[in-house]
Amino acid sequence: MADTPGLVPAPGVRPRRRRIGYELLECALHGHRLVGTDAARVRPDDALVVRETPDGHRWHRCLRCDAWLPLPPPDLPGREVPEHRAEIELPLRGRPLRDRYVLRLIALDRLLHFVVLGVLAVAVLLFAHERERLRGPFYRIVDDLQNGVGGPSGLRGHGLLGDLQKAFAAHDRTLWVIGVVIAAYALLEGVEAVGLWRAARWAEYLTFVATSVLLIPEIYELTERVSPLKVCTLAINLAVVVYLLLAKRLFGLRGGGRAEAAERERDSGWQALERVYPGT
Repeated sequence: MADTPGLVPAPGVRPRRRRIGYELLECALHGHRLVGTDAARVRPDDALVVRETPDGHRWHRCLRCDAWLPLPPPDLPGREVPEHRAEIELPLRGRPLRDRYVLRLIALDRLLHFVVLGVLAVAVLLFAHERERLRGPFYRIVDDLQNGVGGPSGLRGHGLLGDLQKAFAAHDRTLWVIGVVIAAYALLEGVEAVGLWRAARWAEYLTFVATSVLLIPEIYELTERVSPLKVCTLAINLAVVVYLLLAKRLFGLRGGGRAEAAERERDSGWQALERVYPGT
């Protein structure tokens, strides 16, 4: 950085203080993003990303975390000079990189919902298909269990047993509708997960709308019975809604998509690299 031989920032420009952040985490996971490692020679105009010291050593700047790494010139150059700016795809850094991590965390949550709901939908549909075959064994097993503990014959259970009794008594069409609805909801969660993982703008809107709608039944359930799981679920979904609305500037809030694009350019564009270590 500032103490690297031959690399001196412009007068009056203070190098950014090193700190553990998303850039370092990303580089630790996927490696540094360097330019000109296969170039035969380095031009003065390349000083922003790669510089050569008088003794022939090269220092390459990571385009993500700003670390300067010493590498020897290539024995078999793949190109004459480093790539021009127009050829370089800059990695995410700053707030856009942080947002990608947050969106992928939400995507993992949606992926978990997709798996759980998918399994539940399959179970409901299989039960609807095999219910008549399972009805007799189920009632016999429950009867045997209740007789074994000295209880009365017949199904008078509450909780899970009561729910199973209602399931066996439900209309076939009702079970099929429930299974299809759960399957559709699982599919929705899966689409959200894929879109959020890829940081698609439409996925942010879809997740916001779907999560906001679900807040109503979640709040209603808390008025009936409070449990730690319900409170935790509501808190997570509220946090997701607030984050998407404010941090991702949905529906034109805080400048909308234009402001977010400008922020991305400011934090991840060439001007961000020039602010930290101007090529002088």
